[in-house]
Parts: sequence; C-alpha cells; structure tokens
Amino acid sequence: MVSASPPPSSKDIISENGVRREAKWWYSTFHSVTAMFCPGVLSLPYAMAYLGWGPGTLQLIELNESLPGVRFDRYLELGEHSFGPKLGAWIVLPQQLIVQVGCDIVYMVTGGMCLKKFMEIACSNCTNIRQSFWICIFGGFHFFLSQLPNFNSVSGVSLAAAVKCISYSIIAWAGCLSRDRVTDVSYSYKRTSNI
Repeated sequence: MVSASPPPSSKDIISENGVRREAKWWYSTFHSVTAMFCPGVLSLPYAMAYLGWGPGTLQLIELNESLPGVRFDRYLELGEHSFGPKLGAWIVLPQQLIVQVGCDIVYMVTGGMCLKKFMEIACSNCTNIRQSFWICIFGGFHFFLSQLPNFNSVSGVSLAAAVKCISYSIIAWAGCLSRDRVTDVSYSYKRTSNI
C-alpha cells in the first residue's frame, strides 16, 4: 500500500531560486490588465481607423494563431517558425531591440514632459526647471523601481496603471455615448498615412 503525502501548503511553496512565493492572485490581475489591456486600449482606435472594422477584427482574430492549434505568443517564436531557429532569431531580435530602445526613449521623454507639466500646474510660482532635468528625475525614479527585489514589489504601480486604463476606457465609451453623431465628420477608412 502506498501512502500519498499531503500537498504542500501555499506558504511552503518555494520557487527555483529559493525565494518564497508570496504573490496573491490579484497581483497577477493588476499586472495582466496593465500589460495586456492598457496598450490595446490606447492603440486599438488608431489601428482600427486605418484597417476598418472588418479587416481589423479579422487581423485581431488571426494574429496569434496563423496555424490551427499553434499559438505564437512571442515574436521570436513566430520568427523561428517562419525563418528557422537560427535565421529567425537574427531577423527578429535586432528589430525587437530597436523597437524597445525607441520605446524606452519615447517613454522617458514623455514621462519627463508630464512631470514638468504637472509641476507647472501644481506650482506656478516655482522655479522653472529644464525638461532634460525632468527626464533625468523620471529616469531616476524608474532606476529606483528596477532595484526592487521582485515583480510583486511594484504591484501598487500596476494597480494604479490598471485603474487609469479602465477609467480611460470608461471615459472614452461614455463620451462617445453622450454625444450624437457629428454630421461634418468622415467615418471612412484613412487610406493614407504620414508616418
């Protein structure tokens, strides 16, 4: 007769590197909403204006599963499937690096501009500081956040971002419902782009 040992309690579960897992289920909810929902909310209207509802919806459905039953969750997986394991990495990774560095620069500049504007509104009599200093302050704040021991330490930041994203969504659709259809606006596809 074989006796089964009872499963370990959640307090006894330890990850691979020896650190005790103390995350709650709502932490992952905050992180998931912030990482997946927020970028889509901010970029989906812009993308749909150029693609239209039919092609845009079809693209969203077919984006992750080009092969039936095979889901490519990362660009690297899609590149390796399309070009092979070695060439796929050489094609995808440099492009991802360029996009990441560009996004980081835009993120830092935008964050610095927002901090500067917030200070101008909150304290109109204060000494004006150059924007480059605000960018450095914003970067220093994120450098501090990057030194935190694990992802659960920034769950408050993710909660604030998730609340802002959901609030933005509510404001957007409530604003659309509160206004009637504007007559002098064209709702056709945008065929050209000046990007």
